[in-house]
Amino acid sequence: MIPTPTLTLKALRAPRPRIGSRTFVVAVLVLATMTLAALFAPFVAPYPPDALDFSAVNAGPSAAHWLGTDGLGRDLLSRLVYGARTALLGPLLVVIGSTIIGMLLGLLAGWRGGWYDAVLGRVFDVLFAFPSLLLAILAVALFGKGLIAPVIAMSIAYAPFVARLTRALVKAERTRPYVAAYRVAGFGGAFIALRRVLPNVMPIVGAQSTLNFGYVLAELAGLSFLGLGVQPPTPDWGAMINEAQAGIVGGHFLPAIVPAVAVVIVVVAVNIIGEELSDRIGGADLP
Repeated sequence: MIPTPTLTLKALRAPRPRIGSRTFVVAVLVLATMTLAALFAPFVAPYPPDALDFSAVNAGPSAAHWLGTDGLGRDLLSRLVYGARTALLGPLLVVIGSTIIGMLLGLLAGWRGGWYDAVLGRVFDVLFAFPSLLLAILAVALFGKGLIAPVIAMSIAYAPFVARLTRALVKAERTRPYVAAYRVAGFGGAFIALRRVLPNVMPIVGAQSTLNFGYVLAELAGLSFLGLGVQPPTPDWGAMINEAQAGIVGGHFLPAIVPAVAVVIVVVAVNIIGEELSDRIGGADLP
């Protein structure tokens, strides 16, 4: 009888995340609130994101504008809610793209070994030498400003981190008894790698990839702040900080503080969730 992979099963049987932990619960609620607000922005935002009100330029918080307005009289709460769409979508695409690319390359390197492992290892080393933000700026210079080019560049930049982790996990799984049993039973290497080993390492890789979300969010916001990411009039948290620079000179700090605080809160929340998931899966009684 072929023994079944035990990593995923034991991870599922492991103690649940410490949902009683206040920080974890708060982090989940914050991220869920931001996500729901972004999805239902037209119903949540009190005003259209580009609605101008020159009678309320740089106004403070009030009943009409809960978070105040910017230098053009636009409601900050509305722009914050609509800006969450690009602020969360970009990192999500990067995490998905880098995870898929990294897991496939790491699986190939860890399972086949030999010159596959050597060549891919050198490629990973080259990519590690280039910061992800630098690659994103280069992509913008080549393909133009916007969200697509930085997302593709950062997906490639973050893929080696996922690939290196996947490679190490696959090499460890390759020596386990269930893999030898499948080979004896006549199953091919591709079947074992894709249908048995890969699903068995996905929980750990997924938990670690969650941590990348916060880093990517901060980097994409920085890119928009430099004027290289999402372009006006599309609302974006990084672009909002950039547009608020002129107001800071005049003593109007709120238009810059609101999106900056939003970035910090989401990054911290994602890191807390990612650490919790990593501790849960990493603490499982693995074979």
